[in-house]
This record gives sequence, structure tokens and C-alpha cells, in this order.
Amino acid sequence: MNRIDKLLKEKTTNILSVYFTAGYPSLDSTSGIVRSLASAGADMIEIGMPFSDPMADGPVIQRSNEKALQNGMTLKLLFRQLSNIRKEVKIPLLLMGYLNPVLQFGVGNFCRKCMESGIDGVILPDLPPLVYTEQYLPIFEKFNLYNILLITPQSDNERISTIDKISRGFIYMVSSSSVTGIKGTFSEDQISYFKRINEMNLKNPCLIGFGISNQETFKMANRYASGGIIGSAFVKMLGQPGNEDEKITQFVKEFRG
Repeated sequence: MNRIDKLLKEKTTNILSVYFTAGYPSLDSTSGIVRSLASAGADMIEIGMPFSDPMADGPVIQRSNEKALQNGMTLKLLFRQLSNIRKEVKIPLLLMGYLNPVLQFGVGNFCRKCMESGIDGVILPDLPPLVYTEQYLPIFEKFNLYNILLITPQSDNERISTIDKISRGFIYMVSSSSVTGIKGTFSEDQISYFKRINEMNLKNPCLIGFGISNQETFKMANRYASGGIIGSAFVKMLGQPGNEDEKITQFVKEFRG
């Protein structure tokens, strides 16, 4: 069983997924951050594959991408860094990024390396669902790798239903039409969108991402979905001085309450 399915079977709410950029703040920090997050109580981890043009990301994650690339992070190196991670970490691990580096790496080779490294899923916001199903679905299925698809407030019910039919694992519910970033709370329009998705009774659970930056927004995400995804707030914290393991433990504790 894919570890994402196992998690969602065991836990239907209060799922905490945390995103960070591989190779940030230092080139060799990736595996240590994964271990610390798992030990601190994160339910799932999204490891960002740095890219030179992260168009869906706000300034915090953009800067982390730039720094990671300057540090020398590559997909090949990332897979090498993760090669032994499954000896210690049991929770679901996903890679998140953009299609271009995956195409350069080779989709088949990428999926195979994900399986060998213990990666359970990928999130590629710029891979259209139709292209995925027509060109890449058999490759992903061969390696038991889930491609997590996204919906936004602009997605109509027909598109959401289509995405629900072809999804495995969960659906990434983008909370707003803006880029990633730290927000204080959710607007009435966003809450209406969350309610609309709830009323559709989708077969796949949803996790809300973009704008979850504190305990309040995380708790609100859990009212309307199975959990929340934290990115910019965590990446911003990683860039601050202090012991990495202690900072991560405290960060997760603050969200858990």
C-alpha cells in the first residue's frame, strides 16, 4: 500500500503536511530536515525540487529556490541524499516542483528513482491533468507513484469532478488564486470555496495549501478538509538562525497546539 493511502486510512483529519526546498538553507540539510520533521510529528513531507522559475511560488519560496540552486542542488543529488532515508523515516514523502526538470531527467527515470528512494507521490502544478493521463499515467502506475493534482477557486465543478476521478491519494486544494505566501487568515470567499468543495462529496480527501501560516489557519483548514500544507512559513523559519532540529520541533509544536 502506498504510504499516502495508509496515512489517509489511519487519519481523516488534522493532517499536517510540511513543504521545504531541497538544498536550503544549506546543500546538505535536506535529509536532516526530513528526519527532524518526522520526529517532531509532521504527518507528511513535501520536498521541493528547486527550479529557476518557480512561477506559482511567492518571494519566500522563490528565494529558497535561488539559494538551493546556488548551493548546487540538482535532482540527481537530491535522489542521492534521499537514498537511505527510508531506514529512519516512515511517513509519506512527496516531491514537489515543476515539470521541466522532470522532463530533462526523463520521466521514466524520474519515477524509477522516486520508487528506489521511497518517494510516494509528486506534485507538479504545471503538468495538465489531460497530458498526465494521456502520456504519463502508465509510467507513474508502474512505479506506484501518485501524481497529486491541484484544484483552485477558479476550478469549476466539472473540472473538479474530473480531477477527482483520476486522482489517487489526495487532492491539493489551493486556497487562493495568488502565489504561495504567508497570510493571516482566510477570507469569506475562500471559506465559501472550501464549503463548495465539501458539498461535492469527492471520493478523494483534500488538503488545503497556500496561505496556511499559523495555528489559526491550520485549524480552519481542518474544518473544511483533511488537513493543511505549510510551506512559506516553514521555509522562512529555516532561514533564521538557531539549532535546526530545535527550531523544527518548536515549529511543529506551535501548529499542533
